[in-house]
Amino acid sequence: MIRKNPRGDLPQVHPSAFVDPTAILCGRIIVEENVFIGPYAVIRADEMDSDGHIEPIIIGAHSNIQDGVVIHSKSGARVVIGQHSSIAHRAIVHGPCAIGNRVFIGFNSVLFNCVIGDQCVVRYNAVVDDCQLPAGFYVPSTLRIDAETDLSTLPQVSVDASDFSEDVARTNNELVSGYKSIQNEF
Repeated sequence: MIRKNPRGDLPQVHPSAFVDPTAILCGRIIVEENVFIGPYAVIRADEMDSDGHIEPIIIGAHSNIQDGVVIHSKSGARVVIGQHSSIAHRAIVHGPCAIGNRVFIGFNSVLFNCVIGDQCVVRYNAVVDDCQLPAGFYVPSTLRIDAETDLSTLPQVSVDASDFSEDVARTNNELVSGYKSIQNEF
C-alpha cells in the first residue's frame, strides 16, 4: 500500500521496482530502480522535526527490502540505503541511519543512529547502535556494537560472506522482474 503521511508526502516508486501489495510505504520515500520490497515490509517517513521538516528515506537501486522489514526514522531524520544492498527478513533500520552500497543486514538485526560502510555484512540478530562501521567490516550474529566498541576487534568481510551477500542481492533482483511480470494476477 502506497499512502501519504499526515504532512501530505507521497512515496515515489520507480516504475521498474516491485512493491509487494502487503507492504506499506508511507510518506517521503524514494524507491529507485529495480528494488524489491517484500511482503509485510513497513517503510514510514512520517515523523517531522521541530520545524516540520522530513528528510527522505531512500532505497538505492537494485537493493532489496525483505519480508517484515521495518524502516522508520526519528524526528524526520534521513535514512539512506545504498545500491545493491540487502535488508533481510524482520530487520529494523531506524534513522538516522546510512547504509552503504553492497551491504548485507541479517535477519532480525537492529540498526539505529549509525553509518554502515560499503560492503559490510551484519549477520542475524546483531545490533548496531550509535556508531560508524567502516567499509568491509563483518559483524557476527548476535553481537551488539556501539560507540564504545573497539572496532579493531571486528573482522573484515571474508570472501565467503561477500559471495553470500552478492548471491542474496542477485536472487532478489531476479525476483523483481518475476513479480513484475505477474503483478496484475494478484
